[in-house]
Amino acid sequence: MITPEVQKLLIPTLKKYFGYDSFRSQQEAIIQNVLSGSDSLVIMPTGGGKSICFQLPALLLNGVTLVISPLIALMKDQVDGLNANGIPAAYVNSSLADAERNTILENIADKKLKLVYVAPESLSYLSTVINEENVSCIAIDEAHCISSWGHDFRPSYQQLGFLKNQLPKIPIIALTATADKATRDDILNQLNISEAKQFISSFDRKNIHLEVRPANDRINQVIDFIEQHPNESGIIYCLSRKTTEQIASKLQQNGISAKAYHAGLNFNERSSIQEEFIFDKTPIICATIAFGMGIDKSNVRWVVHYNMPKNIEGYYQEIGRSGRDGLNAKALLFHSYADVIQLRKFIDGSTNEEVQIAKLDRMKQFTEATTCRRKILLSYFGELKEENCGNCDVCENPPQFIDGTIIAQKALSAVTRLQEKEAVGIVIDVLRGAKNATVIDRGYNHIKTYGMGADTSWKDWQHYIIQLINQGYLEIAFHKHNALQLTDFSKKVLFEKEQVLLSKPVEISRNVTDKITKKSKKTKDSLFELLRKLRYNISLEENIPAYLIFNDATLREIEQERPLSDEAFLAISGVGQRKLEVYGAEFIDVIRTFLEEKKKKPKKKDTSLVTYELYQEGLTIEEIALKRDLKDTTIFSHIAKLYSEGKDIDIYQFISKEEVEQIRKAKQALENPEGLKVYFEHFEEKVSYATIRLALTVIEVES
Repeated sequence: MITPEVQKLLIPTLKKYFGYDSFRSQQEAIIQNVLSGSDSLVIMPTGGGKSICFQLPALLLNGVTLVISPLIALMKDQVDGLNANGIPAAYVNSSLADAERNTILENIADKKLKLVYVAPESLSYLSTVINEENVSCIAIDEAHCISSWGHDFRPSYQQLGFLKNQLPKIPIIALTATADKATRDDILNQLNISEAKQFISSFDRKNIHLEVRPANDRINQVIDFIEQHPNESGIIYCLSRKTTEQIASKLQQNGISAKAYHAGLNFNERSSIQEEFIFDKTPIICATIAFGMGIDKSNVRWVVHYNMPKNIEGYYQEIGRSGRDGLNAKALLFHSYADVIQLRKFIDGSTNEEVQIAKLDRMKQFTEATTCRRKILLSYFGELKEENCGNCDVCENPPQFIDGTIIAQKALSAVTRLQEKEAVGIVIDVLRGAKNATVIDRGYNHIKTYGMGADTSWKDWQHYIIQLINQGYLEIAFHKHNALQLTDFSKKVLFEKEQVLLSKPVEISRNVTDKITKKSKKTKDSLFELLRKLRYNISLEENIPAYLIFNDATLREIEQERPLSDEAFLAISGVGQRKLEVYGAEFIDVIRTFLEEKKKKPKKKDTSLVTYELYQEGLTIEEIALKRDLKDTTIFSHIAKLYSEGKDIDIYQFISKEEVEQIRKAKQALENPEGLKVYFEHFEEKVSYATIRLALTVIEVES
């Protein structure tokens, strides 16, 4: 247990250094466990606030907290973030000169540092200071790397068990975003902390919208998606280096700023691209899964999986790199059987092949789901959710099912006639009556089912056949060049007329319109954009990423609250004492200038008053509509509004008293109906909407 004095310091320390007034779920309990000297295993989703669980105790403990991290390239970013909050921190890795390392060792011994980040391979540099006098806590980040059951195994992590043996009284906190039970047990055993208290948070990242689409015309879908999310930062994950290069090139050709990132680049190239992304100079990165681990960039607004990931753990961790600030984010995943086949090739011959195949199957089931995707995702991690999430594509557009028995019979017949030797592509070509070389050379244009499905598009056939595979009517023989083969269930459809239900293909509309451009222009001069511009300029001056100054969620709150005093600025979530002192005056100046400029701008004239001025000049309804480039019905609605407001309008110039009475009787007969449409239908569409609107206005004014 921690003392009451230390307990009283928790919230003030949280506010002073991190800018928050309260802890998130489980954070306080984890911090108390660390401060009491006990070991902890923390499973908390990306963006859930893992870092504070060891960074805050570090400030209250007497000594340095060692943070073991595999992310050498990102240590500077993490240390910069701490220093920006007024927390003395450093990192040690092979890139430092001897003099720099010696200075850090001296600072550790003199208790001038609170946190030191180090990779497992670099622990030897600290051997002279790793003792119970200097070290107050050990945090092992990305702890799943220690386990061969984990999705990102790092052999260098397996040496870390010595830390507990060497420093038995020092608390160890192991943290990861994703770990199933087998991985959790492995972490505890290998770190020699089997008695550690486990803290497992909800895996539900409610702010991330989940969507899965078939991989048809992927690149154009991606371009459309990006154009619908202008000025936003995102990551596109791919299976191969070549694909990252191709997509980045295609995006650049379409005027979109993007770069490729993969292991084929040298260290300097990778570091440069990563830094450009972190500093908002390159908003979009096309990457293999090597990119993004540990990046604390809070303003990534979307993640696209161009190819299907090999398991749900990887998918979950990668989508978790978006929306870390708690604002809305999107996760778009494309899936195809070509990806499944490619991933199966990667798995073949691996040491834990059966486990990997089972995990790939679960990933495949997720992509093909016809029920709430978040439920499936959470259940994988042992978290059950009763209600549908309402924030995934399936919840928003539940699939529509049709009687697909005849479609199924055609597909199964084609597989039969092809003697179960051909893969999906050839089967579809035969069904559609294709005249390509493969079909003609193999004589498939002479079989009975050739052209039987010519009235159905290629991608729709693909959609239907995938469902037949999912429902067990067909299977893929991966060991026979991915040939489609019949199953025991196939006979029921072919010979016993068993009904097959199939979901209708969903069309993805290309709806990029002028609205996006208009929205961009409208937001250009918004307070949020002005605050963002200031943040970016400060980041360049200080050479730290913009989100380390304030994240987007904090900027949104500043935009909404518009604080004009130090006290009001400090009340914003994410503003600590140091950030108030360093940045407060500049941000308050921008808010004050914005409000003063807003006062100077003349208010837009009420559009109905413009109509009134033209009416007073003697123009007819038609002439006003022509002059204002509006419809007659709009001008009539203005006239009705002006008359109800008491303006000098000769209303009976536009409607007769007989028409008013006619509408009055209809109103009584219909017992005060709502809306104009009811009247329009009552009069069998013979009385115009304009007449109905004017008459109802007269009735209201006269009553």
